[in-house]
Amino acid sequence: MEYIDEKKSPFKKYVLFVCLGNICRSPAAEGIMKQMVFDDRELRGDIVVDSAG
Repeated sequence: MEYIDEKKSPFKKYVLFVCLGNICRSPAAEGIMKQMVFDDRELRGDIVVDSAG
């Protein structure tokens, strides 16, 4: 699920959730964080969220 940036910021922040254990929760954390960023109009174009296992 990708969200289109409504505004372009020269100072984007990148957040990466990484799973270090046997039960990978990083995709769930990524989805929750993406929804939180999408819901906040001030942050929508400033934060990029991803996950890795």
